Amino acid sequence: MNDIATLISAALLVIGSFFALVASIGLLRLPDVYTRMHAASKAGTMGSCLMLIALAIHTTDVGTMSRALAGVVFFLLTAPVSSHLLAKAAYSVGYRLHSSAVIDEMEIEDKG
Repeated sequence: MNDIATLISAALLVIGSFFALVASIGLLRLPDVYTRMHAASKAGTMGSCLMLIALAIHTTDVGTMSRALAGVVFFLLTAPVSSHLLAKAAYSVGYRLHSSAVIDEMEIEDKG
């Protein structure tokens, strides 16, 4: 049973690391603040959550396990809200979409 838990936690660590890598590449390669924020909030949250779940599976301490799972819940509850608020603040300050964007729905919402 212990070997199975180790293999599962190792797989979750590798998958979580992959998502964290994708998030960091997205921060470097994407054109504007909104798409960068999207990459960081979605892939970064997924990577962090998977790595914390791997910690919870691997550890034998109940305190560490409960803190890791509480961290997962915290990430899942706060990341979408903070990303939305940051995007709305960036738009209010004046950061505009990249020229390749098809439609600016916030601009339509502000006029209507």
